[in-house]
Amino acid sequence: MKVTTLGAAREVGRSAFLINSNNTNILLDYGVLLKKEPLFPIQVNPKDIDAVVITHAHLDHSGCVPSLFLQEDLNLEALATMPTFELSELLIQDMIKISGFYLPFQYHDLVNMLNHARHLDYKSSHAIRDTSITFHESGHVIGGATVLVESDGKKLFYTGDMNTRGSKVLRPADLDVGEIDMLIIESTYSQAEQVPREQSERELVKFAKEVVERNGIFFIPAFSVERAQEIACVLKTYNFPYKIAMDGMALKTNDIMLRYPKYLRDPQMFKSSIEDVERITSWQRRKRVVKEPGVIISPAGMLVGGTAVFYIEEICKSQYNGIALVSYQGEGTPGRSLLDKRQVTYNGRTIKCLAEVNRFDFSGHNSRTELFEILDKVKGNPQVLTVHGDNLSCTKFAEEIVEKYGYKAHAPDTGEITTV
Repeated sequence: MKVTTLGAAREVGRSAFLINSNNTNILLDYGVLLKKEPLFPIQVNPKDIDAVVITHAHLDHSGCVPSLFLQEDLNLEALATMPTFELSELLIQDMIKISGFYLPFQYHDLVNMLNHARHLDYKSSHAIRDTSITFHESGHVIGGATVLVESDGKKLFYTGDMNTRGSKVLRPADLDVGEIDMLIIESTYSQAEQVPREQSERELVKFAKEVVERNGIFFIPAFSVERAQEIACVLKTYNFPYKIAMDGMALKTNDIMLRYPKYLRDPQMFKSSIEDVERITSWQRRKRVVKEPGVIISPAGMLVGGTAVFYIEEICKSQYNGIALVSYQGEGTPGRSLLDKRQVTYNGRTIKCLAEVNRFDFSGHNSRTELFEILDKVKGNPQVLTVHGDNLSCTKFAEEIVEKYGYKAHAPDTGEITTV
């Protein structure tokens, strides 16, 4: 079994790994790295690929998959859970719509990808010639999966993005995969400990109450897939007594998630939380709600677009308002500028922020301690590839794995081939 690293080598973004065994070729993810101009994985010939697996809908894992489906007569399967396909369609369609940059595909290629979709459930195996693919719950995003690949007597386990804690919305990741010969593991927070989730939840709710009780508006810019819904569920769980409104693409995500209760940790709690939220769907209501004390949850999580741009411009005007940043804030984004400088710039105009701004840890990834807990549970003597982290996170993590467990571990370069 050979693994070619096509992306996510010492970087977070454009995850893509080509698995070859006995002339069977399977892609594990094929994402994009969204910067000022997007970066894509190493190109592959779709005619040489038997199947592409989409572990979850986030664009850094799914965003380049339509480029494999430029021809309609391909004998190529796309494998994912049903929620992953629906959410991938939502996010990729939005990327196409707002792109001011080149993409190597168009909307009809996304449609062709969906026409080649094969829906898989957790713990059910799917054969591709003499290779078997099995999904396990990842705990990262609804429908998200880790992947067990079995071929020629070898077993490879790919974590994609995973969360062994779970969340208010999702169950913890399932690590019951038996002995393995290779582990491809995310390294996002391998060198960092996040604030415990319960502490973040309590501090967020406390801040929200303080702002609303001083007649302010509490704004939470959040990723439309999962983070916005997670925050709504946190507020519900802590019996937050004030109005909560939600806007933007998060509303479409709500509808998709409600259709798949079996993927949720507590479907009834989730349904109740979402039903208690006011849906903002018109500019008339948008302009009013921004003047009413309460909570507003709206994409985009890094303030790069969406209805969040309107809200941030209004909410920054008053010291009585509050802003909670609950998503990762990338370098060069308006969200990072707000966090570091208390200002945002849109269309050449810089807005100073008078509102109180705080950041809270709500990551869907495991922290350093939990990544090592995963390794403690590994069975077998696997080779380990550390990926999906910055250079230090991947290389240092690999060194620590060698030192602590004696496994053959390293951070691969883009284009590198590893044999197991």
